[in-house]
Amino acid sequence: MTKTAVVTAGTGGIGLESALGLAAAGFAVTVVGRDAERGAGAVKRINAAGPDGAGQFLSADLSSLDQVRALADRIAADHAASGEPLTVLVNNVGAMFPQHRTLGGVEASFVVNHLSPYLLTELLLPTLTAGAPSRIVNVTSGAVAVGKRVFDAVEPPGGYYGFHWYGRAKLANLAYTLDLAARLAGTGVSVFAADPGGAATEMTNGTLTDPKIVSPPLRLLWPLVRRKFERSTSGPASAAARPSIVAATDDALTGRTGLVIGPQSRPVAPLRAATDRRLAEAVRRLSEAHAPTPTDADA
Repeated sequence: MTKTAVVTAGTGGIGLESALGLAAAGFAVTVVGRDAERGAGAVKRINAAGPDGAGQFLSADLSSLDQVRALADRIAADHAASGEPLTVLVNNVGAMFPQHRTLGGVEASFVVNHLSPYLLTELLLPTLTAGAPSRIVNVTSGAVAVGKRVFDAVEPPGGYYGFHWYGRAKLANLAYTLDLAARLAGTGVSVFAADPGGAATEMTNGTLTDPKIVSPPLRLLWPLVRRKFERSTSGPASAAARPSIVAATDDALTGRTGLVIGPQSRPVAPLRAATDRRLAEAVRRLSEAHAPTPTDADA
């Protein structure tokens, strides 16, 4: 039976390299993105790397939760119609916002980096469970270490600093990932976080030049920190995609779950805060309030 994978934000950068790696491993890969032209180019490369004609592009703006819901409906319907299992979901989407903005009335970084992959995953759980053994891979970031660890509300107290708020949203998603792994234990659905380390991507190019993306105490040091960060994000996207590919395909991970696959493509210890049950419960309450699913409504 065909192995299938969905990769969000998969038309360029780390997402496309992840899709190419999955295609080379024999998966029929669907990439999700906003731009149809880039999608067509991605599918052409995917088909050259793997089973001919098995690449597919689905258009969706993952910053819109309404479009995420429509995307989940489409993916679930396609797999139900074809009878093919959904083997792997890679939530690769991510974004950093230098200036404060909202999407649908909710702070943008929290939407894109957590609520969007959270909602897509929750809506596709029946499809992934039906296709078990299957895997969910959520792309995380080392920036989780700089995010505020307060989740009483979508927006933390204090001023807006894009780098820290990005880290906070990624921390929420990492806590969710580990919590989800525990929830799904015994179902045949394994859940992993993949840390790509550094790579030169559209998100990092030009984003880090404004010292206002960090809190005032760090601004005097920011030129030094930024240069170090930029050196660490100068590697190829193909190398940064390896942790996601390993998490999705490595036979050594069969039957395992709740692991963080680090930049060297080996399991690493998660940030301790992400394992805090109270933090995970606060993230779950926020997620259910701002990205409700039919299950939440029934509850």
